[in-house]
Amino acid sequence: MHDDDRPMGRTLSRRELVGLFGASFAAAATIEATRGGFASNATAGELPATAALAAQDCIAQPQQTEGPYFVDGRLNRADIRVDPATGQASAGAPLDLRLVVSAVTGAGACQPLAGAQVDIWHCDALGVYSDVRDRSDTTGKKFLRGYQMTDQAGQVRFTTVYPGWYGGRAVHIHFKIRRPGDGGRVDEFTSQLYFDDALTDRVHATAPYASKKGQRLLNARDMIYREGGTQLMLPVAASGSGYATTFRVAMRPGEPPARRAFRL
Repeated sequence: MHDDDRPMGRTLSRRELVGLFGASFAAAATIEATRGGFASNATAGELPATAALAAQDCIAQPQQTEGPYFVDGRLNRADIRVDPATGQASAGAPLDLRLVVSAVTGAGACQPLAGAQVDIWHCDALGVYSDVRDRSDTTGKKFLRGYQMTDQAGQVRFTTVYPGWYGGRAVHIHFKIRRPGDGGRVDEFTSQLYFDDALTDRVHATAPYASKKGQRLLNARDMIYREGGTQLMLPVAASGSGYATTFRVAMRPGEPPARRAFRL
């Protein structure tokens, strides 16, 4: 099983501000949906200066499929590298991922959205997800999963590793944003984030990524990436021994979520 499912919804123009996210933070129910957004001005192989990461405009992007690997584990933590069950940290190039979430007002402007739950999840350096029964049974493990609540500036920050790859998909990170909506509604916005192929080539040439045999799928050949992936590219900059990136999401309250993953 892989989350190589076709994304739902349409690709939005740069001026369109889409989607809404949300979550019932008190509720323990699992919420299902999909989409996200942000734009990168980086060209292939370039690493923008760190200062440029904070200079992006409020831009909404298309939702994309949640995939079959979402687990609502309720892990409130910023550093998602460690498996709570074993204390073992996932190996790989460190990645500092900051998401900046805004709500679209009636006038079409963006305002920071505080108190939203932002989940991220992705595979490890060798293409394995935690807490799933797939080619490897990782049931009960929780590495590379977690959520944070947005602060007053609409920001969350995660410490993770640069993802690896698995058959049928380009390298990506999933995210889901949830918040309580009007009338008891729970709004959510789910999508996927992508990396420049030239950068991935460099990262994956190092340990532990290089030990994985086979050929990864490039962005342009990924079915899901083709549905708006160019608008979901992360502007990545070198940072210490790893990398840093910022991604902005503009949400519109009440917009329906994309459908859950389906099997191909």
